[in-house]
Amino acid sequence: MDSELIYQEKLCSVRTTGLFLLLMLIFFSLGTWRWTRSGGSLLTWVLLGFSGLFLFYVVNFRTLAIHLDREIFQVRFGLIRWRVPLANIASVERDVIPWFLRNGGAGVHLFLSGGLYRVNFNFLEHARLLIRFKEKAGPVQALSFSTRQPEMLTTVIQQHLEA
Repeated sequence: MDSELIYQEKLCSVRTTGLFLLLMLIFFSLGTWRWTRSGGSLLTWVLLGFSGLFLFYVVNFRTLAIHLDREIFQVRFGLIRWRVPLANIASVERDVIPWFLRNGGAGVHLFLSGGLYRVNFNFLEHARLLIRFKEKAGPVQALSFSTRQPEMLTTVIQQHLEA
């Protein structure tokens, strides 16, 4: 795969990592406090479970890796990745979505916007691109992801789609 590498980018987000770290510490503190007051009740375990979930978020969603070669476009957050064959890319464009959707989540999530069911690999900051698929991947019609270089990456992908 690396022998035909066309584009590669790794980006991190202090803001997103800080948010997940803060949530992890809040739930851990509440769980610990609850443990000292009431022992191992259901609420204690739920709070500690959320703390563990956000610890996973801190570790897994720290770095977004973008990889493009002659056949595949791939985004990856830790253990979670999404691959799109270049032959299945219909178009690439800036992702324009409402403010509350753009700032309503970070990491990997699925949602419907403008009649388009999409998978998102994003941070709270950085510009986003939208890759529309020719054929759905299950119910998913598009991939949205964060990048520091949206114009350059759009140009590179479009050049390889025309080739």
